Parts: sequence; C-alpha cells; structure tokens
Amino acid sequence: MYYFLSLLMGVLISVMVAFNGGLTAEYGMYSATVIIHVVGLALIVVIVLARREWPFVEFFKSSKGNNSSLLGDDTKSRAGFVFYLGGAIGVLTTIFLNFAFGRISVSAILALGLFGQSITGLVIDQYGLLGMAKHPFAKRKLIGLILIIAGIVSMISNFEIIAVILAFVSGATIVISRTLNAKLADTTSTNISTFYNYIVGLVISIPVFLILGSNEISLMEFTLSPNWYIYLGGVLGVCVVLLGNITVMKISAFYLTLLIFIGQVFSGVLIDIVISQELSPRNLIGGVLVTLGLSINLILDRKN
Repeated sequence: MYYFLSLLMGVLISVMVAFNGGLTAEYGMYSATVIIHVVGLALIVVIVLARREWPFVEFFKSSKGNNSSLLGDDTKSRAGFVFYLGGAIGVLTTIFLNFAFGRISVSAILALGLFGQSITGLVIDQYGLLGMAKHPFAKRKLIGLILIIAGIVSMISNFEIIAVILAFVSGATIVISRTLNAKLADTTSTNISTFYNYIVGLVISIPVFLILGSNEISLMEFTLSPNWYIYLGGVLGVCVVLLGNITVMKISAFYLTLLIFIGQVFSGVLIDIVISQELSPRNLIGGVLVTLGLSINLILDRKN
C-alpha cells in the first residue's frame, strides 16, 4: 500500500508543478508562493476543524519536548521545535522550482530534483539522519543505481547553470521538509503536521514576497485568472504533504524518492501527450531506466 501511495504522490506532484508554473506565469514567483500557501492553509484548516483537532494545543504540549529524537532513538518522543520547520524549508522548494520553471525543461527539473533527492535520501538512509531508520547502501545494488543515474541523465536536455543548481538543491529541500513533516506527524497527527507545514510556510513566504516580490503585484491590483485550475496547486500540495506524512516513516527515503519519481515521469508523459499531443522519448526512456533500476534493487532487497 505504501508503495502505491508513493506512486500517487508522484502523479500529484507532476500535476501540481504544472499548475504552480501557470500560477507563477500569471502573478510572479513570490506572489505565486504566497497564493499556494494561502490556498493550502485554507483547505487544511477546514480538514482540521472538521476532524476537531486542535493544532495550537498540540504545539504547546510538544514544545515542552526537545530535539533529541532528531538523532535517533525514540521516534515517539515529544516533537522539538525543529520538526515545525518543514513548511519553512518547503518555501525554499517552491521558490527554487518556480525559478527553474521556464528556464530549463520540466524533464530537466524532474531529473535534477530526483538526483538531489536520491543523494539526500542515500545519505539519510546510510547514517539514519533526522531520526530515520538506517538503511545502509549495499554494493550489490550498484547495477540498479547505475541504471537509475542513466535514466536521470537521459532526461536532461538543456542547462542554465543557476536553474540547474536550484533544481538539484530543491531535491534536497524536498527530502528534508518531507522528513521533518513526517516526524512531526509521528508525534501529533498527519493533519496537524500538514497544518503547520502551511501556516509556517505562509508566515515565511509573506515577508519574502514583501522584500523580493514587491514589483510583481499589489493587493489592489490582484484579479482572478479565468484559468481557475492554476489555483489548485495548493490543494494538491496538501494532498502530497498528507501522503508524505503517511509514507515517509514506512519505507526508506531512497525508495520513496524513486517511487515518487516514477509516478512523476509517467504521469508527466501522459500530461505532455494530452496538452501538446507529443510523446517525449527522452522522458519515456529515462522513466523506463529508473523503473528498471529500482526494480532490480527491490528484488535484491527482497532476496536478501
């Protein structure tokens, strides 16, 4: 079930990136970041109230704890302050991806993001960082890893150095944000963790907009776009965070990253066919190579 949920996350992320890209084109990078968090926060507030959960009560309870569980041991210990920073790191992810969108191809963004996620996931698995279980890398899985890297490289067709770097770094911030959110969910609930992801993200994104995005749009100039679907990125983001809170603690960070990517690649191919009536051979080949490499490693793990 957790593997399927990871694939579903990838599908939702692929659609979300397209919607957020349209929102960025309409309003600008920093304005879009604020709108995404406002929409996401509104949705999760409704969910939390409907389920009669009280996030601020949980915050005052858990804030009495400490951050020791970051280094391991008791995953059920009270959440420390650092677990509430997933939303702040998520703002960086949104800004990085919005910056890269339009400067390099979507396939390159996905591939570089996966590379950043894979490296971060391997490091977290190897050393059990952020309180996660250790999953040491075995040499027997090198063949699968080589296929995965080949799939990633095959999807990159053009470069703009800053966009390339930020797309890669976004992969690392995705894994860290996702892990912190999941650790918070483990000590509170998936809904409360998602609530704090968006409220912290909004608190951070507003001053960033005021400082860096003041030339994009003012409140008095704001008008709704007739392309209503571009506002759904925040809704899909809530779904992705909720699914991440469920799955992150159940499978390794490396496999979670690759399963999400497979969902992204093949849904991205379908979206390209629907929108542009074109099939991207590079994306398809890359997706097949990544899937093959992942399958080999999963088989080796199961045999072991």
